[in-house]
Amino acid sequence: MILVVEDDRSIRDITRLGLTDAGFTVVTAADGDEALAAFRRNGPDAVVLDVMLPKRDGLEVLRAIRSNSNTPVIMLTARDGTTDVILGLELGADDYITKPFEIPILIARIRSILRRSQHADVPDHLTVAGVLIDVGAHRVSRDGQAIDLSPTEFRLLVELASRPGRVFTREMLLENVWGYPALGDTRLVDVAIQRLRAKLERDPSHPRVVETVRGFGYRAGSG
Repeated sequence: MILVVEDDRSIRDITRLGLTDAGFTVVTAADGDEALAAFRRNGPDAVVLDVMLPKRDGLEVLRAIRSNSNTPVIMLTARDGTTDVILGLELGADDYITKPFEIPILIARIRSILRRSQHADVPDHLTVAGVLIDVGAHRVSRDGQAIDLSPTEFRLLVELASRPGRVFTREMLLENVWGYPALGDTRLVDVAIQRLRAKLERDPSHPRVVETVRGFGYRAGSG
């Protein structure tokens, strides 16, 4: 989920539509107070944050976010000088874009910081529905028995298991696991999921390790 904070309604709507078309779930806010309320309520994966906002500006919002969260933040700035950019980076922003901007560039920046943040905080050991994953050693087992996965299958499993409960669209998995653009053939994801289930599930017809969320994509099972 991406939180977009922008007081200009036309920019906010265009950004929301562009990110939604790219496979992201998007929530929006029009001022600093709304931004913090939406952040606390939704726990987004990343924030696109305008500097110039009513009530409290983007730098104040960023400071509040950074007081208790490492969620990636991309700052939007329309100002000519570099002061806001430098201050935002010093306060903990992960990236910045100067307005006017192109939606594909913003999408690429978001995907980049999400990949960096996901790889940075994946724990060494993961468990999903009784399957044990040793990330560092690239080993997977169940009931003490090793399960042989291909490198792609392993990356796919870690991607899902490292974000329990999060729903991944096929486009997101194609981008994050294979590194292909979102317009690639998503059937590749479905085939890989089938192979993963055949190796991991006790009963592949009733999957618990990798669940399907109809109309959306896949997520790691809860048990």
